[in-house]
This record gives sequence, structure tokens and C-alpha cells, in this order.
Amino acid sequence: MVYIKKTERGVIFNIRVVPRSSKSEIAGVQDNALKLKITASPVGGQANDACIRLLSDTLGVRKNRITIVSGHKSRKKTIAIEGIGKKEIEDIIA
Repeated sequence: MVYIKKTERGVIFNIRVVPRSSKSEIAGVQDNALKLKITASPVGGQANDACIRLLSDTLGVRKNRITIVSGHKSRKKTIAIEGIGKKEIEDIIA
């Protein structure tokens, strides 16, 4: 189960990134974090951009509303999304 925290502006939750995968997709839950497989390499922030792009496409939220709060150079990241509720995220993830 992904722990999603509601904030004044939206939600915050953790993701676990698997770079250099064969395709970009949401691959379930691992260690209370949403697991994202992405094709991009972690070099030069490409993986971070790919994570934001995948979340934007999947959740139907503009990219400028998604922020990596922490973990810019780690596989485990904390994501903040503005303008979306906790229930909406849970429905899409499920």
C-alpha cells in the first residue's frame, strides 16, 4: 500500500525508480512506495524527467504540477503533486 499524505495544495507520496527498464510503466508497490520502471538512464537528470513525464501521463496532471521533493539522486524519491486529491490518486493506482 502506498502511503499518500494530503496537503493544502495536493498530495505527497514516495516512488521507487527502476531506471534502464525495457519500457516505462507503473509496476506496482514496493516498500510502501509506487514502483516506476523507466527506460531513461539516471545520468543528467533524465530519469527524474522520465518519472515526471510518466506520472503526468498516467495521472492526467500537467508536468509543472509535479515536483520531486527529495531523492533527486536516489532511486527512492518523494513526489508532490498539486491540484489532485488523495482519493483520485488511490483510484488511479488501484
